[in-house]
Amino acid sequence: MTDQPTDPLDPLVRLAPLAELARTVAARKGADPDTSWTAKLLSQGPDKCAEKFGEEAVEAVVAAVRGDRAHLTAEAADVIFHLLVMCAARDVDLADIADELARRAGTSGIAEKAARPRG
Repeated sequence: MTDQPTDPLDPLVRLAPLAELARTVAARKGADPDTSWTAKLLSQGPDKCAEKFGEEAVEAVVAAVRGDRAHLTAEAADVIFHLLVMCAARDVDLADIADELARRAGTSGIAEKAARPRG
């Protein structure tokens, strides 16, 4: 018997692939670009990673506008992957993002936006 939740609706179970993906992306930093697409993308620098993220985001938007659920799901997965790669290129990891989401929990979007520094 394991300590892991087994309920498929449990967020810890459902988000396990995201955590595993984040670990894989982190492991590819500094890896041989000839052996990994992720390492290759990271080796091209943050700007290229951001460009690829933008391309994938546009593809997700197009799928959403067209109402193609299956295509949107696939493109959303690509967006999440490329978001993690882009963030890794700037030394931001999934834990940093989770901490920021936790900080915002319970705060309305309007109040959170109003509290941001202007500039």
